[in-house]
Amino acid sequence: MPAKTIDEVISALDGIIEKECANNSCMAYFPILYRKVTVRIKEGIINNEFENNQRMEKLDVLFANRYIDAYESSGFNKPYTKSWKNAFEAAITGKLLIMQHLLLGINAHINLDLGIAVSETVGDDGELMDFENDFNKINAILGSMIANLEAKIISVSPLFGLLDRFGKGREDKIVSFSINIARDGAWLFANQYHISPNKANELNDRDTVIAILAEKLITQKSWLLKYLVKTIYFFEKKDVPQIVAVLKKE
Repeated sequence: MPAKTIDEVISALDGIIEKECANNSCMAYFPILYRKVTVRIKEGIINNEFENNQRMEKLDVLFANRYIDAYESSGFNKPYTKSWKNAFEAAITGKLLIMQHLLLGINAHINLDLGIAVSETVGDDGELMDFENDFNKINAILGSMIANLEAKIISVSPLFGLLDRFGKGREDKIVSFSINIARDGAWLFANQYHISPNKANELNDRDTVIAILAEKLITQKSWLLKYLVKTIYFFEKKDVPQIVAVLKKE
């Protein structure tokens, strides 16, 4: 059953984290970030931080259900988007950096799901531009949560800082991925999707593009970055429950 409230979303995310943690699966990482974002949005709604707090809760639930539905579909061999398929399959291999798993989830959820959820929240007769300020606030919250997790990753991935130090200036997506660029692309897609007479085609076309971007987050062009990622990965902790315990800290 899809979640109907933010509290149900948080409960569903807790269930996913617990299940994947028990399986020592890297699929536990993204829902930790997402739970932090959801809790922060809930606090913002309570404190009337958004221009339309009722609308924000509706968006939060619709948005979350796209991830939850993809996650559940993956377990029952039901069809779901290629963007999430790439993220989940990468998690199953368990051979990526913690940050790569987080970026794959962000890529699918922000670059694809967010625009669709915004359009569905507004409705066919609604005005999308009225949502832009609250849309930007969501992404600002996500950005702060990512920075929070990056600081924690260092304690379970002692060489993680090398990626930022030696990767800057390179075009490889793992080091050039920007939440601001993702935000702008998601808003553009939201507008295209909202006015499209064929939303299914619009979704499929966007999904294809974002799935390709997911592949670029997994592979590196530069031999230096390939070597660097392998070295960072070698020294990263592999015990998922231990990593989860660190990432969950406030």
